[in-house]
Amino acid sequence: MSTKKTAKQSTKVSFKKSTKVSAKVSAKKAKAATPTRAKTPQRTAARVAAKAAPVASASEFMAHAYAMEAEAAERYAEFADSMEAHNNREVAELFRKLSRIEQRHADQILEQMGWKQSPVTSVDVRWEGAEGPETADSTELHYLMQPYHALQIALHNERRARDFFAHLAKVTKDAGVRKGALEMEQDEAEHVRLIEEWLKRTPLPDANWEADPDPPTLSD
Repeated sequence: MSTKKTAKQSTKVSFKKSTKVSAKVSAKKAKAATPTRAKTPQRTAARVAAKAAPVASASEFMAHAYAMEAEAAERYAEFADSMEAHNNREVAELFRKLSRIEQRHADQILEQMGWKQSPVTSVDVRWEGAEGPETADSTELHYLMQPYHALQIALHNERRARDFFAHLAKVTKDAGVRKGALEMEQDEAEHVRLIEEWLKRTPLPDANWEADPDPPTLSD
């Protein structure tokens, strides 16, 4: 999954788009690219519905929930790798922390179900969208992004996950799935609250946070 594109976020922050980079780049900033403006993605409530294909049992539901958490953990780890490549260590560590949190959620599902490993993986799960509702969009990175931006991404993902489970609880005809979905909705709602509190303690970026007096350049 590529993390070399960037885009405007539809919240309070905006991101820039980066072009693909060559294997050899400036020694000061690895794997960077020349920023240009990108279109703002449409993030409406309708897009919440990165819904899974219908699940027939509570066990199958939990396998889907595990896949969603594991995929989110993997994506945050990829974001951390990208930020490290750009020497943005503060944001890289934040994404590492978010990855560990999501992986812990996935491990808790395994423990709850008594599984050594899930019967399905994120590859096996079919979503109505391209990816799971808690998987961060790889177009949202910027090599100069700050912790506030990373937490805005996390908040958006937690809200989508909360709304996903709320929707599933409404439409499912299986009582076990409904019970599990309502419990997961409550968990995700708590995650939303925690990230919102985290954001309150996080400094807002300067108006010129994107400005780079020594922008990365491609080498021959």
